[in-house]
Amino acid sequence: MARVSQEHLDARRRQILTGAARCFARNGFHGTSMQDVLKEVGLSAGAVYRYFAGKDDLIAAIADEAFQYIRHAFAEAAEISPPPTPDVLLGRVVRGVFTGQVYGLERRTCAALIVQVWAESMRNERLAKTLGEGYAGMRAGWAQLVEAYRAAGLLRADVPADDVARTMIATAQGFIAQEALFGGVEPEALENGLRGLMSIDAQRIS
Repeated sequence: MARVSQEHLDARRRQILTGAARCFARNGFHGTSMQDVLKEVGLSAGAVYRYFAGKDDLIAAIADEAFQYIRHAFAEAAEISPPPTPDVLLGRVVRGVFTGQVYGLERRTCAALIVQVWAESMRNERLAKTLGEGYAGMRAGWAQLVEAYRAAGLLRADVPADDVARTMIATAQGFIAQEALFGGVEPEALENGLRGLMSIDAQRIS
């Protein structure tokens, strides 16, 4: 029997997750059955269950892959000297998520799926753990960037790194919620808004 390559296994896993993400975005987690996922991806039950035991596995994997993408973006940014400013980095991350680099969904559909994941974590302990770990990873990523900003002379030393991290994560979450609820929120608006706030001269105000 021919050996199945890791590339083939990864591609099949991606196919299943992409199909599941489309189903969840369209019908919601509780409105989607595993039969719906099988039909969407055009695979047998055995082929899908080889990778995922059920919906909870699929939901957790979708959330984890999104966090992996974001953590990778932060890690890359921290290696650049000087690192990209928050407006550039947040715009890049949000644009990447909403232009198909995670699951190829239309932007508002992708945002709605993310909000569904947040809501589901309130009742699903496993998903709450996945999100908690992802959130901690994002905070650590931003804290690393804060140190890089300080080393480059771009940020005051008296601002706690975790405060900056929480604020920037909240900004991204707010953008995602606006897109899910209302649509039409361009990543450029996030970039321009942050750039405008960053240009405020605090010494003149005080």
